[in-house]
Amino acid sequence: MSIQTTGMVHTTSARSFVYQPPASAYGARRILVKPNLGYPVAPPVTVSMEVLGQVLKALRQASSKAEILIVEGVCSPVSLADIAARNGLYALLDEGMQLLDADTLPIVEYPNRSPVPVRFDKMWAPALLQKVDCRITVGTFKRTILKDKPLISASLKNLYGLFPRSQYKARSANSRGQLHRPSVPLVLQDVYFCIGHLFDGAVVDADRRLISPDWKPDKGKTIALDKVFFGDDMISVDRAACQDAGEAIPSYLDAIDQIRSRS
Repeated sequence: MSIQTTGMVHTTSARSFVYQPPASAYGARRILVKPNLGYPVAPPVTVSMEVLGQVLKALRQASSKAEILIVEGVCSPVSLADIAARNGLYALLDEGMQLLDADTLPIVEYPNRSPVPVRFDKMWAPALLQKVDCRITVGTFKRTILKDKPLISASLKNLYGLFPRSQYKARSANSRGQLHRPSVPLVLQDVYFCIGHLFDGAVVDADRRLISPDWKPDKGKTIALDKVFFGDDMISVDRAACQDAGEAIPSYLDAIDQIRSRS
């Protein structure tokens, strides 16, 4: 299947996916990749190693000497190192790539650039985001149910794993419950305008999509879609994935685009 481009979003078959990095990746000294690897469960709960491998390969071709940092914060009692080993991540890494647990990194506050913050005027996240030349989010495509409404998780929701659980935990120490109040669609607006706007590229692995009957993003029905969506703007990429999959456009994508259009 050839690559199809709509606006700035590329759509291709997962079987023939070849990543095209953003301009900032070429000649970069440090690149941060945030994959969806928060659970000790195989795809589509987590990103496939085939898709992630193609992203890492293309980034290495774009900058042969770059330090490529794969950064994730888990949502499970299982460690990131164990999840990575189970999923086969280490086989993809060359000498210039390393895996970092977001929960162990120094953090700083990122100001909310939205003129109408929902809950957070600032959000804590790794200082490392300010110390790299290129940032890529590699999400999966999931639909869960929260408060009786569908929630689409793709490249933007994937950024939840960058926020320290020490700051955002609620009843469970394994999750970031504070980021679910008053609702995930509302907090995602703050997420975008605090750190999402920093990202240079987004990938959504929709080879298979997950449909959960409830709020749990690690269990559900798998539906084959055989697609990968990618581009420089995560909001456009997530929107294209929803349209292709026949999902209603999430309210948070429309809200973010409305705010961006006024700025």
